[in-house]
Amino acid sequence: MKKFILALFVCLFIGTIAKASYLLIPMDHKVQSDHLKAYGVAYWVLENGVEAYWLLNYRGGSFAVQYAKPIEDELKIRGVKFEIIADAQFLKIREEISNPEVNMEVIKLEKAPKIAVYTPDFNAKGEKIQPWDDAVTLVLTYAEIPYDVVYDRDVLEDKLAEYDWLHLHHEDFTGQYGKFYAGYSTAKWYKVNQQKMEAMANGLGFDKVSELKLAVAKRIKEYVSGGGFMFAMCSATDTYDICLASEGVDICHEVFDKDGMDQDIDSKLDYSKTFAFKDFKLVKNPMEYEFSEIDHRKRKIQTDQDYFTLFEFSAKWDPVPAMLTQNHTTTIKGFMGQTTAYNRDYIKSDVLIMGETKPINEVRYIHGEYGFGQWTFYGGHDPEDYRHFVGDPETDLELHPNSPGYRLILNNVLFPAARKKKRKT
Repeated sequence: MKKFILALFVCLFIGTIAKASYLLIPMDHKVQSDHLKAYGVAYWVLENGVEAYWLLNYRGGSFAVQYAKPIEDELKIRGVKFEIIADAQFLKIREEISNPEVNMEVIKLEKAPKIAVYTPDFNAKGEKIQPWDDAVTLVLTYAEIPYDVVYDRDVLEDKLAEYDWLHLHHEDFTGQYGKFYAGYSTAKWYKVNQQKMEAMANGLGFDKVSELKLAVAKRIKEYVSGGGFMFAMCSATDTYDICLASEGVDICHEVFDKDGMDQDIDSKLDYSKTFAFKDFKLVKNPMEYEFSEIDHRKRKIQTDQDYFTLFEFSAKWDPVPAMLTQNHTTTIKGFMGQTTAYNRDYIKSDVLIMGETKPINEVRYIHGEYGFGQWTFYGGHDPEDYRHFVGDPETDLELHPNSPGYRLILNNVLFPAARKKKRKT
């Protein structure tokens, strides 16, 4: 029945094409009414078997698709601005973009990526224990892009192979429960979360949560190596690399795993196993809300001056980072998190820096390749909530439909649909 409905839907698209005209979804500043839902429409088009075009650097990274009445109707329903243009107009746009003197490119989007969000399944089943939200799941929901929830058992059972794109929810891969011990160790949510994580680790055959997280991190690494796309924000970025680097080393204080940590930990870290970071030292004090030197703690920047700048990449010769930085502005308002930004001194030389805060030595947005796959790390917790504290209400994206910070997340979501070759070196 599902295949029949899909076939009928495709036929409806084909049957309503009006003389080869196109729907242009502009992404200009102050032109597009809802930038975030525009990505959702692009995904919906691909999901229904229709190809689309991503016009890199053209009017803020616009989308185009051959005209069909159901698409026009969907754009209207979702409140997304669009323009109907003739075939000749679209050809003229493509000619303009093809000019070697302009930094633009046409990228064909072929297939909707299947998306997984790695997050505690006891959060996803209405039993929300951890008192914080996640920017990626918020924007996926707002843009009406479907996703599945996976967690440790799913990863260890190799279910990641079913997905094209994986997001790591606000996670601590070190087994230190977010290092919330000093402020929240007596809180009910902290105790319940620790109990559930320990029970899960034991049920999967591990003595400690840190050992379970290492096994999961290594499986995710295999997923990326095999061609997967992995995206992470906030503490899921640095703790992921810390976990990989500390394989075989106990970095957890006894308040986290009931036994002492190894001596001289820093000399035992293996940075060759990480994706992004090198040469960092760990914060060993369990009462300090910080994991390592990776997080740029000495920011000394006023709130009203906290912005980061996106780098410009060649859309024709370096399409991957060009896709990941599409926006209607190159200046993004900063936002904090447990891991707000990365100290440039601890970033590996082969990592691509896509966004930085000037003039301080801080990086906000990075990308890299591993094996046949790719990964992106994005510092901070919520692009539209400057200081998101534990227990704060979730952001209402109805109030931020044109958020440039959230657009960066959706660039990553749509990126696997392009099936474009890796960036040139």
